[in-house]
Amino acid sequence: MKTRFIVSALLATSIALPAMAADNQEMVMEARKVIKQFATQLKSELKAAMKEGGPVNAISVCNEKAPEITEQVSTSSGWTVARTSLKPRSTANVPLPWERKVMEEFEARKAAGADPKTLDYSDVVEENGKKVFRYMKAIPTAKVCLNCHGGEQVKPEVEMRLKSLYPSDRARGFKEGDIRGAFVLKKTF
Repeated sequence: MKTRFIVSALLATSIALPAMAADNQEMVMEARKVIKQFATQLKSELKAAMKEGGPVNAISVCNEKAPEITEQVSTSSGWTVARTSLKPRSTANVPLPWERKVMEEFEARKAAGADPKTLDYSDVVEENGKKVFRYMKAIPTAKVCLNCHGGEQVKPEVEMRLKSLYPSDRARGFKEGDIRGAFVLKKTF
């Protein structure tokens, strides 16, 4: 009788694990679509601002429009959308402990030769008695990002604007291809 119970339990587990993996893969795909929606909107706003007034103008997009886009995409998608970084510009983007751990793992993987464009992470945890799917995707630094996130490439007028909006700014000194931060998505189910 005990053997039958154990065998039944093992079979049930072996059937549930592939189903859970498939569910997680669906959630990963959904999270990536939400990130694409967010990134496309933000990139469009940044391009328009850069064209209109250069990097100084683009700073206002990150300061004012990025939070609005984040809220809009979160509301329309049913996901909690955020960004974080080991070197955040805004104190609102300081990583939570689990985010910091994932970001440090991304850095280690990059140091071992991984392409930052491919770095992501997902898990399912329990928060307040509910299951929560969490997903993070690394944000690589593109050449255009160096206008505001680089080292010596940052122009004095950009420097002044950043200091006035972000007195605790740490989002500097990046090089093209560095991991500037990560998208963070959560969904309760």
